[in-house]
Amino acid sequence: MTVRNTVAYVVDVATAAAEDRPVELHFVDVASTRAVDPDAPEELAAASDLLERVQAWVDEDTGGTPPADLSVVTDVLGANRYLFSPGDYADVLLEYAAESAIDRIVLDPEYSPGGAAPMLRPLTIELSRGEPAVEEAPVDRRTERTVLARAASLPKYLTVFGSSYLFYMLLSSWKPLDFFTGFLTATLVAVLLAPVAFSEQPSVRRVGKQLVRMVIYAPYLLKEIAVANLQIAYVVLHPDLPIDPEVVELRAAVWGDAAVTTLANSITLTPGTLTISVSDRAFDIHSLTAGSREDLFDGGLERAVRFVFYGREAAAIATPRERGDDGGRSDG
Repeated sequence: MTVRNTVAYVVDVATAAAEDRPVELHFVDVASTRAVDPDAPEELAAASDLLERVQAWVDEDTGGTPPADLSVVTDVLGANRYLFSPGDYADVLLEYAAESAIDRIVLDPEYSPGGAAPMLRPLTIELSRGEPAVEEAPVDRRTERTVLARAASLPKYLTVFGSSYLFYMLLSSWKPLDFFTGFLTATLVAVLLAPVAFSEQPSVRRVGKQLVRMVIYAPYLLKEIAVANLQIAYVVLHPDLPIDPEVVELRAAVWGDAAVTTLANSITLTPGTLTISVSDRAFDIHSLTAGSREDLFDGGLERAVRFVFYGREAAAIATPRERGDDGGRSDG
């Protein structure tokens, strides 16, 4: 695998440089999960195991006795931050490089943070914003770049098929023909979209829990929509039409395509607020009244969406107002 070859390349370069001056090697892995994610313990443990193997490879490549002027540091970064795009991962790496006085960054050619889509800027380009020199390790094996048609798997097919079939039946009249046409439609959707539907393999157990929590979330969302409708009706019927339109930015504590999309659509479905655009975790939202902005920054919808996708523990994260993610409207 290219990770092994990358380690060998870096050790060779560092060993040669250590003949003239002290060299400190940093092998780091940027966490693909957040500390509050239910699967975080397993995924962070996997990252730690990888770094332990890297340390063993370093010992192997140096004959078990690294040069006196060569030291090795390993670390897992970003577990307490919300990372989406290669730009976010680059920010973590560049901050670490600045703190550790690193002047050269070598990437594994197959490293694709967060399952980055082809339309995003590559990590190497994002890292060029910093001062350290950036390069990909010249490994012998041909690398497998991220492509639009990613490999499908049985969990992907089943997840796409099940969600498509359920959605079709919710819109149907539940006649015998609907079950048949729904099956054909869901099968076609699964065949066409399963290879590109997920950046990571879906977990049936995790998706099942999320569906149960989504059933709990639906009545809450309907209640929020009903309350917002009454508030907007009051504004429209008031003789003075007390509106105060403004576009605000919300830095939401959610990550992952499904969670971000759910929050953006929930905000739009709630009268008085409209999601204009989303970049990483920054939501540009048009708000009609001051009251709708207050509700937005109180974080009710955001907390509920976190509960759906990450569980009860994630729902306890501070509100946007408390975190200072309300566009500078509070001290945070």
